Amino acid sequence: MALQFTPPADPVFTPDDEIAAINADPGFGEHFCDHMAIAHWNPDQGWHDAALVPYGPLPLSAGGAVYHYAQEIFEGLKAYRHADGSIWCFRPEANAARFASSATRMALPPLPVEDFVEGVRALVELDARWVPGGDEQSLYLRPFMIADEEYIGVRATRQATFAVIGTPVGVYFKGGVAPVDIWVCTDAGRVAPGGTGMAKCGGNYAASLLSQEIAHQHGCSQVLFTDAATHTWIEELGGMNFVCITAAGELVTPSLNGDILAGITRDSILKAAPRVGLTPVERPLSLEEVRTGITSGAITEIFACGTAAAIAPIGALLDESGEWRLPSASAGPKTLALREFLLDVQYGRRPDDFGWTQRIC
Repeated sequence: MALQFTPPADPVFTPDDEIAAINADPGFGEHFCDHMAIAHWNPDQGWHDAALVPYGPLPLSAGGAVYHYAQEIFEGLKAYRHADGSIWCFRPEANAARFASSATRMALPPLPVEDFVEGVRALVELDARWVPGGDEQSLYLRPFMIADEEYIGVRATRQATFAVIGTPVGVYFKGGVAPVDIWVCTDAGRVAPGGTGMAKCGGNYAASLLSQEIAHQHGCSQVLFTDAATHTWIEELGGMNFVCITAAGELVTPSLNGDILAGITRDSILKAAPRVGLTPVERPLSLEEVRTGITSGAITEIFACGTAAAIAPIGALLDESGEWRLPSASAGPKTLALREFLLDVQYGRRPDDFGWTQRIC
């Protein structure tokens, strides 16, 4: 039976004027809406006790398995307020399918797609006043699952909790759509072949943080990882997929190889590329090819993509040996066209021919 996330009998809401003050400049991930969706799992009952509860701490023993063995997964998607005041989510079923895939890889109980989507829908509907309506603002939703069995031992958990929380957000990079510099990491790996690269789990991101700090020391906004075995092939940034546009009119992104997260935004851009006159190509992409292409002009634009930032233009790739900078100091025309197309669909400014959006309320 599908889960029903029961709302509280007498929900308590932050006053509207306080929410409005927060949403005037929400930052990113700094404030949280009033409630969260939650459900529990064990082998005997399956998924059960689904509810909407006040946002707050999760009760968890110091012996909780997630603390010791990092058995957890998460997702990221957004709710968008359209001009008529209605609220929509973008491809929640795709996030739900990836969430189930991540759960399988991390030996957690897969949550049915319909239950994931219902948890998201129920929370957004209850806390709709938290969805901001400003330019490029949205409610970022963070579904996650943790192993919370009180047990010290290396085995898959027999108890898990699923939850969805929400945070109003503005633009991810403070510079907006201005191109950012990216540090290329060639001495450390984010994931390894046969590892957890295709799962959206916290360990992958924890492994990227030291390299990200090094990137910041070099004045870069993010870090780009190459393959852990040879440091020859481009994989992805610490939290986004990598894409380049060629002078021949191709949109090229590294093919999924088990080490790269199957980004929802990445997939959407591949599907939307022909709408802006680009041919989508998924194939192995070497660091040397990109460097040479920037120098020769064969590669004309580079960007990163993900739910948080949508599309972030890249101005240059840097490492210890030098700098490879695109000739233009502003975002490229095809990058901007793709970004505009994607945002127009998400915010309801153009028809959704792909059937990507789902009205919540």
